[in-house]
Amino acid sequence: MRRTFPTQAWNVHRLPRADGKNFLVTGGNAGIGYFVCEQLASTGAHIILGSRNTAKAEAAMVSIRSRVPGAHVSHLPLDLADLRSLKASVDALRLNRLDALVLNAGVLLDQPQRQETPEGHELMFATNHLGHFALVQLLAPLLTTAPGSRIITTGSFAARSERLDLADLQSVRNYRPKRTYGRSKLAQMLSGFELDRRLRAAGGTTLSVVAHPGGALDSLTPSRPTVHTRTTGQRLRALPAGLLLQGKEAGAWPTVRAVLDPDVIGGQLWGPQAFGLRGMPRSEQAPAHMTDPVVAARLWDISCELTGVASAFARA
Repeated sequence: MRRTFPTQAWNVHRLPRADGKNFLVTGGNAGIGYFVCEQLASTGAHIILGSRNTAKAEAAMVSIRSRVPGAHVSHLPLDLADLRSLKASVDALRLNRLDALVLNAGVLLDQPQRQETPEGHELMFATNHLGHFALVQLLAPLLTTAPGSRIITTGSFAARSERLDLADLQSVRNYRPKRTYGRSKLAQMLSGFELDRRLRAAGGTTLSVVAHPGGALDSLTPSRPTVHTRTTGQRLRALPAGLLLQGKEAGAWPTVRAVLDPDVIGGQLWGPQAFGLRGMPRSEQAPAHMTDPVVAARLWDISCELTGVASAFARA
């Protein structure tokens, strides 16, 4: 893993300016994605909330504007579980460049029954991995024309204990919700590291970085009217958990730093500094199974087949 050392201390509450830049955040209407958008909006950049729910996106934008006067935010209708709709969403952007793409949206199901998209893909794998994979390929022209652009993949602690079964990526034979979710996030992270290898081989300036939020709980997350409400009781009951975990506002910090920090380089994994669970964002060593180039290359080829989208990046 390549490493870099910061030239100055990073302040999560005093972010560098990014006026004139365009940042697209999938799932930007709620959870960690919302706080990524809120924090990035304070830099002066144009923040695009990718969301399939227009009402929730509107509520998120109202909240951001109330906290960041003059925030430049807009909504892009985006349904990652519907692969056929992604080309229309990309065309609707009407941008000539995209400076950062944050692959944040995710689905975590706990029902015992396996669910599929209309195209027949397992829902968590389709939303968390396949939709994002296809979106990256479709947005490649906008990203590669923006010098120093970044693609940030939001991973999860749940991927650390999982391994991919390339013969059963969609959990047809043995579906277990938590395991299927963890594997879908592992697939995302493997693709994020593989993307960086391909970008480096092509000699461009676009970076692919992976980030994770650590242990981020709703009960430790500050309220945002119209988006998230935390009662006094919830706050008090969550105090013991706050010794080890954090809220989603802090969970957004590794991703925001991966987008903005000039010292970030491609192929890094960013997460919270305290045992990977809470605290200031830092670069950390990625487990070997997340960076395995053989598994990642095979996953990449299978993802192209499943999405029907041609790879925009040649193999390293």
